Amino acid sequence: MIRKHSATLHGHRTSFSLEDEFWVELKAIAAKRDISLATLIAEIDDQRDAASNLSSALRVHVLTWVKSSTNGN
Repeated sequence: MIRKHSATLHGHRTSFSLEDEFWVELKAIAAKRDISLATLIAEIDDQRDAASNLSSALRVHVLTWVKSSTNGN
């Protein structure tokens, strides 16, 4: 199911929609890196292409993380 989430990034509230599976993986990535979920989302937001929306950037980050984890990196 797709759910709407909110976060404060650099003092501004924003919202994004993500499937539950991506949300679970984002939380796992943050835990594995020992950072807060808000910090992880802010990092992804800072690194994304201006033409990309935050929801897409979050999904791509999860996909990249999962792929690199399964390749032993």
